[in-house]
Amino acid sequence: MVGCLATQHAELDALLAGLGDAGWNAPTRCPGWTVADVVLHLAQTDELAAATTRGRLAEAGAGAGWTAADRQAGATVDDAAATAVDAERGVPAAELLSRWRAAAAAERHALAACDPGERLTWVTGLLSARTLATTRLAEGWIHTGDVADALGADVAQDDRLRHIARLAWRTVPYAFARAGADLAGPVAVVLDAPGGGQWTFGEGAAATTVRGEAVEFCLVAARRLDPAKTTLRADGPDAAGVLALVRTYA
Repeated sequence: MVGCLATQHAELDALLAGLGDAGWNAPTRCPGWTVADVVLHLAQTDELAAATTRGRLAEAGAGAGWTAADRQAGATVDDAAATAVDAERGVPAAELLSRWRAAAAAERHALAACDPGERLTWVTGLLSARTLATTRLAEGWIHTGDVADALGADVAQDDRLRHIARLAWRTVPYAFARAGADLAGPVAVVLDAPGGGQWTFGEGAAATTVRGEAVEFCLVAARRLDPAKTTLRADGPDAAGVLALVRTYA
């Protein structure tokens, strides 16, 4: 998984290397955020991921709303992200790029040193190190897409998406619980991979099945694409709910 994360970081780095002021200041599809804001957010959260492997999440996230205590007090992860970016916005581009590169490398090194099953404290609760690495891959993929979209660039899709799609499928029960909705039964997902072939998650007696393109499913889960504007098809009692609630982030 850390290898996939390294590839994802390299993809974003290629977009940012040599970027001028106009590019850094370009608005993205994240409301109110420029490319610089997106990269700052990634630097901040990569730093948090590295810190949590050392048991220092509370210290690193203090003041920005990243801790479990903040969740209990009603602050959302989106609130924390906005607060953190607002507090440090305006860092010179060269300094910001250097910070993100260092944070990304530290994150990879820290996660590689963990046992995959080790339980780590993250902003929404305990996760295995492997799951945290997958969520970081998903966030990196989402925000690389945000940057590419802002710059009018294309990024190729590959089998990294399998991990992101599986994360979205696995967390459907969490997404329903977070929304206060009842899940009628198991959910299966059958996706067309970008390189050909199919990925199937949840084989067996599923009550609801989603079928379609893996890229579209991941974009819907990332809240970057309206399900109604995709070719995704869902059948079963939770068909509409799954497409509305599926997500790859906390």
